Amino acid sequence: MGIFSFFTREKKEVLDQGLSKTKQSVFSKIARAIAGKSQIDDEVLDNLEEVLVTSDVGVETTLKIIERVQQRAARDKFMNTSELNKLLKDEIAQLLMENNTEDGGTFDIPTTPGNPYVIMVVGVNGVGKTTTIGKLAHQYKKAGKKVYLGAADTFRAAAVEQLVEWGRRADVPVIKQGMGSDPASVAFDTLSSAVANNADIVIIDTAGRLHNKVGLMNELTKIKNVMKKVVPGAPNDVMLVLDGSTGQNAFEQAKQFTKATEVTSLAITKLDGTAKGGVVIGISDQFKIPVKYIGLGEGIDHLQIFNREEFVDSLFG
Repeated sequence: MGIFSFFTREKKEVLDQGLSKTKQSVFSKIARAIAGKSQIDDEVLDNLEEVLVTSDVGVETTLKIIERVQQRAARDKFMNTSELNKLLKDEIAQLLMENNTEDGGTFDIPTTPGNPYVIMVVGVNGVGKTTTIGKLAHQYKKAGKKVYLGAADTFRAAAVEQLVEWGRRADVPVIKQGMGSDPASVAFDTLSSAVANNADIVIIDTAGRLHNKVGLMNELTKIKNVMKKVVPGAPNDVMLVLDGSTGQNAFEQAKQFTKATEVTSLAITKLDGTAKGGVVIGISDQFKIPVKYIGLGEGIDHLQIFNREEFVDSLFG
C-alpha cells in the first residue's frame, strides 16, 4: 500500500505541476469576475462565461457549463461566490462523465500472441506526435509488453531520425525505410516483423500533413487497408495527437482529422507550458472521443493516463 500511495502521490504532483499555469490563469480570472460580489447573479454568470471562453474551454461547452451553474445556483438559493470553484468542479466533472466516453487508456493492454494490438498515430507536425509515441512505447514496455515502432512518416527525414532516437531511449525496435518510401509499405513491414517476433503492441507513426484532406484520407486509408492484410482488424486504435498549447487551433485540427479518418482516441500534449489547459475540457465534451493520454512535461514518464475527475479536481481543487 505504501508503494502504491507513493506512486499515486507522485502522479498527482506531476498533474498539479503540469496544470499550474492553467490553474493560476483560471483562478485569477475567476477572482476578477466575482470581485465585490456575494451572490451568483447574472453579472457573475456573464463574467464566468468570458473566463471559460478565454480559457479555451470553447463556446459550446462553456454555454453548457454556464447553464448548469445557473440551474444549480437557482436550486441552492443561498449559494455564494465563495462556493463557485467547488460548483464549477462538480458540474464540469459531471458534464464530462455524461459524455459516454470511457475514462483514459491503460499502459497494460491485454494482448494475444501473434496478434499484436496496433495503434496508428495521426496529427500535424509539431504537436509532439513522435515524442508521444516514444513515451507510450516506454510505458508499454514498463508494463511488460513487447513493442515495435513503425516510422511511416517518410516525408520528413527528421521524423524518422526522431523516432529512431525514441526507440533507442525506450529500448524498442523501430522498423524504417528510406526517405520518401511508401508509408503503407513501412506499416506492412512493421506489422510483418512484429507478428514474426510475437510483439504485443505496434505503434505506427504517420505523416503530419493536413493541407490536403483528400490526400490525407487516401493515404491513411491505404495504410489501414495494408495493415489489415497482416493483422485482421488493424488498427485497433487511431490516436490523434493534439498540442494543448495551441488552444482553439487544437479544436480545428480535431475537426479536420475526424473528417479525414475515423479517430478513436486522443492524446493532448504540452499542457505543462501553457495556460490553455481548458481546451481538454472542451475537446473531451465536443468530440465525444476518449482523451486517453495527456502530456505534462518533457520527461519520458510525463505522459499520463487521462482521468476526468482527477483532471478537473486538479484544475479547480
